[in-house]
Amino acid sequence: MRNVEADRITGAVRELCIEANRRLPPDVERRIRECAAREDHPAAREVFRNIIDNAELAAPNGLALCQDTGLALVFVDLGQEVHITGGDLREAINEGVRQGYRDGYLRKSANHPFTRKNTGDNTPAIIYFDIVPGDRIRIHLVSKGFGGENMSRALTLPPAAGWPGIKRTVIELTAAAGPNACPPTVIGVGIGGTLDQSILLAKKAYLRPLDDVNPDPDLAAKEEELLEAVNKLGIGPMGLGGRTTALAVKIALAPCHIGSLPLAVNFQCHSSRHKAVEL
Repeated sequence: MRNVEADRITGAVRELCIEANRRLPPDVERRIRECAAREDHPAAREVFRNIIDNAELAAPNGLALCQDTGLALVFVDLGQEVHITGGDLREAINEGVRQGYRDGYLRKSANHPFTRKNTGDNTPAIIYFDIVPGDRIRIHLVSKGFGGENMSRALTLPPAAGWPGIKRTVIELTAAAGPNACPPTVIGVGIGGTLDQSILLAKKAYLRPLDDVNPDPDLAAKEEELLEAVNKLGIGPMGLGGRTTALAVKIALAPCHIGSLPLAVNFQCHSSRHKAVEL
């Protein structure tokens, strides 16, 4: 059994909040630059130039990439041989979010659904725990902006819809999202499980590096097929037209009931702000 102090977790989450909001993930920045180099639409090229300039200014000046610093989603892979000492794990994470959004001068966006009263510190975080083998803790934080979240959808298709129905739905939802999801987006597609599980699958899918290849050859081909299809929509960066509506499409799936085909499509804005640490 390995002991990990709660204060150490708080400090790690604090840093994740600040860094994720100030620096583009390296794989995202590479893909943005690659797409910008291929873009021939004048407005799209200008938007890409602004995105790159913004990223180059944000980190060295201690500024957020975007004013919408989102809600904090925290994915925790907790080793079953880890013992948390000196405090409660959930509260340690929330305290890290509290400190990170305060010390990083990040906008606090969490509020009561009805009264709209702000919680004042961007907590509580939305935390997902997975118990895994080993004696390490891996924490992956996402600052989830709500341009993309508001345009995301989950639904159940009839089983007969199959892949053609899934593809058609992803294309239709991307078209409906238009500029509101702050394209070029990263699109997470969750297929199967239950309705709630499909949403979680979609959110975990877009945490994969943009330049990786799905280990399942069939899913790898389907990701490329979807990416090509949504980019043919011509929505382009910030909805001003062009070749790049999405930077990547990532799929995750799980077995589902014989009478249903759950599908979730979750959009991440072009910044795709996330960062992970292992303790």
